[in-house]
Amino acid sequence: MKKKWLWAIGLAAVVFPIIALSGCFVGAPGPGGLRLANVPSSLQVNWGGQQEGIWVNGEGKVTAVPDIAILSLGIEAQEATVAEAQTKASEAMDRVMTALEDNDVAEKDIQTQYFSIQKVTRWDEEKQQEIVIGYRVTNTVTAKIRDIDKAGLIIDAVVVAGGDLTRVDNISFSIDDPSAYLEEAREKAMADAGAKAEQLAKLAGVKLGKPTYISESSYLPSPIYPKLYYEGGMAAPAPAPVAPPISPGEMEVTANVQITYAILE
Repeated sequence: MKKKWLWAIGLAAVVFPIIALSGCFVGAPGPGGLRLANVPSSLQVNWGGQQEGIWVNGEGKVTAVPDIAILSLGIEAQEATVAEAQTKASEAMDRVMTALEDNDVAEKDIQTQYFSIQKVTRWDEEKQQEIVIGYRVTNTVTAKIRDIDKAGLIIDAVVVAGGDLTRVDNISFSIDDPSAYLEEAREKAMADAGAKAEQLAKLAGVKLGKPTYISESSYLPSPIYPKLYYEGGMAAPAPAPVAPPISPGEMEVTANVQITYAILE
């Protein structure tokens, strides 16, 4: 008897999911047994799909010359008290900001990235504990330089303005408005995909139809960071220093597409 009950339960577990997938329900039993009635179902089974057809990937690349430089720099001051360190750092940063503005860097293109006030400690062997010996104030900004040819002169100007408190971390290059390059890269990617699909259709002996599916992704390279580092503690440059050579080089803007083409009868 126990085996019969287990068999009946197993049969029900198989039958009821099949009925549910068919969009039916079990109604009240009629004279002839169970009565099945159709009801609307939210489940839709699509036996076709994007797998049908010719799938291809296309890539388009456009070389572009960066038109902006992003300079990351800052001021770091350390004194015995917070007030002294902050005053010293603020005065130096004011001079740096003036140097940037004097070299045609707009105020809207200067943005604070990091500001901190930290204790400076050392280990006291006699007391066997950390003791505070001062406070360090760090203020970092980024400046967008729209005239790349002036990047070297601007670096010199801010280093002179900030003196030994200056920190120049890096300079990166990018494209301010890449939309035109992306459009051209997409055109090349679509042409590349179309040529591949035509070849595959010819090799397979079929006729190529229209695209039924298109997916696109674009890639802008990360900003280029050339080796550039200046930290205070060294003597500031002479009043008329030689500007460091700054070359933006080139960047590649890439677009990728994935397309499914229908196969005509």
